[in-house]
Amino acid sequence: MKRQLSIFILLIGIALGAFADEVVFRAQAPKQVVVGRPFQITYTVNQRSRDLRAPEFTDFDVLSGPYTSTSSSTSFVNGKRTSSFEQTYTYMLMAQRAGTFTINPATVKVDGENVQSNGVRIEVLPEDQPQQQSSQASQSSQTRQSSSSGQSGQASSENIFVRTIASKTKVHEQEALMITYKLYFANVDVAQLTNNTKLPEFTGFLKQDLEQGEIQTELEHYNGRNYQTAVLYRTILYPQHSGDIAIDPAKFEAVLRVQTQQRARSIFDDFFGSYTNVTKMLTAPGVTIHVSGLPSGKPAGFSGGVGKFTLTPSISQTELQANEAVTIKLDISGSGNMKLIKTPAIDWPEGFEPYDPKVTNNFKTTTSGVSGTKSIEYLAIPRSAGEYTIPAVKFSYFDIDEKAYKTLSTPEYTIRVKRGAGTNSDKGEEAVVVNYTQKEDIKQLGTDIRYIDTKGVDSRKSKVESINTDLIWLWYVVPLLLAIILLIILRKQIKEASDLTRMKYKRANKVAQKRLKAAAAALKANDKEAFYAAIESAAWTYLSDRLSIPTAELNKDNIASILAQKGVSEALIKDVKDVLSTAEFARYAPTTDHGMDDLYTATTNLINNLEDQKI
Repeated sequence: MKRQLSIFILLIGIALGAFADEVVFRAQAPKQVVVGRPFQITYTVNQRSRDLRAPEFTDFDVLSGPYTSTSSSTSFVNGKRTSSFEQTYTYMLMAQRAGTFTINPATVKVDGENVQSNGVRIEVLPEDQPQQQSSQASQSSQTRQSSSSGQSGQASSENIFVRTIASKTKVHEQEALMITYKLYFANVDVAQLTNNTKLPEFTGFLKQDLEQGEIQTELEHYNGRNYQTAVLYRTILYPQHSGDIAIDPAKFEAVLRVQTQQRARSIFDDFFGSYTNVTKMLTAPGVTIHVSGLPSGKPAGFSGGVGKFTLTPSISQTELQANEAVTIKLDISGSGNMKLIKTPAIDWPEGFEPYDPKVTNNFKTTTSGVSGTKSIEYLAIPRSAGEYTIPAVKFSYFDIDEKAYKTLSTPEYTIRVKRGAGTNSDKGEEAVVVNYTQKEDIKQLGTDIRYIDTKGVDSRKSKVESINTDLIWLWYVVPLLLAIILLIILRKQIKEASDLTRMKYKRANKVAQKRLKAAAAALKANDKEAFYAAIESAAWTYLSDRLSIPTAELNKDNIASILAQKGVSEALIKDVKDVLSTAEFARYAPTTDHGMDDLYTATTNLINNLEDQKI
């Protein structure tokens, strides 16, 4: 009876947990589409639903839909049951005209209640211009002809190129501008970008790089044609002098996947042909920045700041006793050349003992430049009683928006200092103990002469002379031995780093695991296109690095031949070919289900098995 009761309570708990799940109903669609090209919008709900009410697809033609599909899964991990359910409604749409449009939310009924999805904002790009399309067909024909000969120049400058984009070409000295190198490609399969990159020196500028995450592609309409684009590199520049400053061209190397004409060896080769990788060097043009000098009439307190700033002052106390510390804090906030701002000086009254200011920078670099706060803490200690005035601190900068100098100022502070508890009534002097990190920990005032203590000098001298001579030599020998050992280790590391082939061999598995991690994320998100691209990249890149095959010679025949020479079994070579063929097949036939889970497992097992081989 107790057992049956426990099972019943467990079932009730599972049922309540399932009903307690929050209903999630979301709409997904591409951020960018092209006029006349079909695309999908999907509505997904995590519980069983009915009565889908789609919005009016204004400015879009509904080609088909809605198609409904469901999926569910249950798993037990460490005795814990986890289940999921997903119901999807799919429409095929096509945009009628260019512009930016918003598709309103849809609604469904879940357990008799209406649930609303999110809205979707879509940017619709215009079609390629007719003359560009004909040129594109010609270039495509040239590409196929060049592909058969395996030439890296098979992609024309109209199909793939890199632009140098300057946010401004006319700036003032120390004014921030951003340089972006952006890749554009159409009708070209870019497999990857190599590390063979040559950036200019940016001579005449102070450079602040922007963090570059995973490269993401998006559509862009440029010169009458739609391209896939990707940002390769961005940096913030601050010109350090006036005049015309030239930025040299930059170079980037891309690996392109091209189709080769050769005898088919499998059903996949027969259907899709065989592909090989070729490299192409892309040159981004240089650009000239016209820099104007700062105007004359700089204020006396000009600190070199150029941008937009605010000044926030504060003081710790205005009434205190002698030998107590007082702190003035200045917060300079804003955006501009924050790292070049000089620290303003405070003219402390006579009788104050100042310390070096403590500066804390809290900056961040964004596409608009460096912004944040520079906090400066000034500490001083009054040594005698009285009333003192601390003059105003002025901070001047060049306002980049108003093209004029601005001066910010703190108020004058009046400080009343009382006589401290340790005052010598006869001389007005005090014994002071100060704790501050940038000066001596302890000071003693009020005594003019300190006599030298000669007691114990002879005893200390005898102790020094009694140190064993061998111990002294040890202090010289040990550092010398450590230096020799360190030199040997550094020479070995430099030698290994200079061997690029060995470095690629050692990092092959690490790079592959990174790509597999991206594939796992795409698998979880059910993003088939990203999944197959990541799987294919993981396999090809791993084999190229592990077998030391140049990208231009990377194909299945070369891989199989080298593996056979290294004594790899026929079964494992067959697994290699199967994974590469399946990944290519799936990537170029995205509408067919190829078993994403099985392909992910097969690729992971293949890389693990190759790691166990002595190749």
